[in-house]
Amino acid sequence: MTAPPRRSAGSELARYLEIQNLGLNLPFAIAFLFAAAHGLPSPWPVLLIVIAFVAARNAGHSFNRWADLEYDRANPRTQDRALVTGRYSPRFALGFAALNGLLLVAAAYLLGPLAFALSFVALAIIFGYSYTKRYTVLTTPFLGFVEAITPGAVFIAVQGTLEPSVLWAVFGMLLWGTAFETIHSLGDLEADRALGLRSLPLRIGVPASLDLLPVLHGTALALLAVFGWALGLAPGYDLALVAMGAVALATDLELRRAPSATRGAFRRHFLLSGVYLAGILAGLFL
Repeated sequence: MTAPPRRSAGSELARYLEIQNLGLNLPFAIAFLFAAAHGLPSPWPVLLIVIAFVAARNAGHSFNRWADLEYDRANPRTQDRALVTGRYSPRFALGFAALNGLLLVAAAYLLGPLAFALSFVALAIIFGYSYTKRYTVLTTPFLGFVEAITPGAVFIAVQGTLEPSVLWAVFGMLLWGTAFETIHSLGDLEADRALGLRSLPLRIGVPASLDLLPVLHGTALALLAVFGWALGLAPGYDLALVAMGAVALATDLELRRAPSATRGAFRRHFLLSGVYLAGILAGLFL
């Protein structure tokens, strides 16, 4: 019998963290970094913001794996996760979350006093998300709220304040993240129902959730368009939003045919964050 291929320690850690999920948010963070700098940002804040963002993502994911261990054991989709299979221990997960939380706070401290003060609020939100499904159907917009932190945090880190025009992006990301979590919940309906967990699709039903998705996507993109107008971005930015809207609409229509087939929708959301970054760059430099 052929032995299974051995993975390196690095690949095992990547599997544990599911680092590919950074693709959903990191391009958005970099996009808002360029927007906050109104051009090419300085290397030092870029480095600190990327460190803080990756640390926050790692802390949230690792804490979620620790908090949801018993649920992951019972969910067929998550039964191959590292804590479930024993490749990493719950103590490791909790320690790794704490270490990355400290790294986030340290990076925020170097970015400025307001960023430092708000880093503790960000950590509370990131860790608190892991428990929302146990108590409220509002876990869906709560994840949207987590996504909405990104533009505000980046502008505060770069400019030391939050100019009012950024609120258009904050609310846009709130709705965009809510749409993403609604799609995520559609893929877990049966497992959530069996485990007694809560989500918006379970509460309002699949048809209403599918009707909600294009509303969330469309309104989010409209708010991001106003954000671009307020910053005076060139038309290339609006073209990127149109492309995002076309792909989002195609995804929403595809989900109507197979609501539980969410893998393709996940991949498209990763792609669309990159399209948004390209739109910001086009709006600033073309």
